Amino acid sequence: MSLRRVPAVLVVAVLVASCTTPRPQPAPQVSPTTSVSPTPDPKALEKFTGQKLKWGACTDFADKAFDCAKLTVPLDYLKPDGETISIGVLRHKTKKTDQRIGSLVVNPGGPGGSGVSAAARIAKSDPAATLAARFDIVGFDPRGVGTSEPKLVCLTDAERDADRAEDSESDTTPSGIAKQLDDARAYAAKCAERTKHGQELLANIGTRDVVRDLDVLRTALGDEKLTYLGFSYGTQIGTAYAEAYPDKVRALLLDGAVDPELDTAESLVTQMAGFQNTFIEFGKWCAAREDCALGRDAGAVTKAFQDLVRPLITEPVPAGNRELSFEDAITGTSAALYSQDAWKFLNEGFAELRRGSGKTLVALADSYYGREPDGRYTGILDVYFAVRCVDSTRIADRRVIDGAHQRMLQSAPFLAGGTPDMSELDICSVWPVPATSEVHSPKIDGLPRPLIISTTDDPATPYASGVNLARDLKGALLTFEGARHTVFLDGNECVDGAGNSYLIDGELPAPDTRCT
Repeated sequence: MSLRRVPAVLVVAVLVASCTTPRPQPAPQVSPTTSVSPTPDPKALEKFTGQKLKWGACTDFADKAFDCAKLTVPLDYLKPDGETISIGVLRHKTKKTDQRIGSLVVNPGGPGGSGVSAAARIAKSDPAATLAARFDIVGFDPRGVGTSEPKLVCLTDAERDADRAEDSESDTTPSGIAKQLDDARAYAAKCAERTKHGQELLANIGTRDVVRDLDVLRTALGDEKLTYLGFSYGTQIGTAYAEAYPDKVRALLLDGAVDPELDTAESLVTQMAGFQNTFIEFGKWCAAREDCALGRDAGAVTKAFQDLVRPLITEPVPAGNRELSFEDAITGTSAALYSQDAWKFLNEGFAELRRGSGKTLVALADSYYGREPDGRYTGILDVYFAVRCVDSTRIADRRVIDGAHQRMLQSAPFLAGGTPDMSELDICSVWPVPATSEVHSPKIDGLPRPLIISTTDDPATPYASGVNLARDLKGALLTFEGARHTVFLDGNECVDGAGNSYLIDGELPAPDTRCT
């Protein structure tokens, strides 16, 4: 499941508006990684680190409060005289220049989330007003994403729709698995064929190179040290940056932390357990309502859910001018578990399904896949796989992959029959370029203490992941008691107050601080 921040207010607003496709603002489990390649020569990179950004109007944002620019970086940092690519950047300048601290660079997660969109949303939000008065709010689109060029292209919009409609991942027979592997190879080949620079971009798209781009951005912004806010997968970027450039960090706030010591298989198993726990909490909430579409017995919601969606494997139901597949029902349900604010819409989606319509569940699945109301996809899923497949050591042993799949479903019985992540290990096992990073336990000297926020019932990045990251980075841990994925700048006064004090004044909350 993609690790990204999907603000509940956006999901709710779009679902209220006739249940059309929710527009995600990604900000879904990934492990911090260390580079397995040589370190670039700093002197050879001076033409990049010394560049001045040419700010101008933003093509995708009419608001004149935003400036946009393109950052030039090497495609391959070991070939600084070779091909270059551009990174899209957005800035919201603080109006109080006499109180300006510097830039606050934000990343919403993914991999594949747009930092440009996230910065625009955050800068204009009421909870971020205190930060916007002291910082320029800056977002960047990582390699292959959004306004960065070239953009990673794997599937056409029609191909993605067709892929979602096909429930091949539910087939775990030998022939079904063989077909999934053939599909994975074909998918990887399309990524290389349809994207400018092809395999060379795929080989240099991972977190290793994103943090190098981030440091070039820091220098181009004129900041001596980095102040960074990362959500979900964005915490991995922050951790990797801290390892590569510990002396260049002013402050790191990491919300929805990934576990620093889990490989891809273990992280997926752990994440599925997190989704099961949150589904159980949803079941308790639902069973207390007279209109619960899964019944009033909280202990039976998993069976009720399976009884409701399993028939979709062979008989999809109408969803407007589309159809709801079993895989989309699974994905849409998982997407709604990211925030308790979306639970009432999930319940309505189940009630709707009982009446023979899948419109709401398809809309929820669209929010996960990044499908726009006009049928276009943002491409977040393609970048997700491309980054995941180079960010940790490849798992090619079929026994390990099949064992991981079994443990994923054992960890999340409500997803029996398939999960949104069943294809990930298959795709990465046949990816056309080698890994550029490997999982490890981070050991960093000289890093200012970061602030890690972890939520007790976070489905995508379980609470223990934040505990582990805070321990490894020798940071402060702020606990939020709730069922959601990430919480900072969503309007909780306790969390927002602590985060603001840290980012502005460097003041960390007291040990064992908990917010509700």
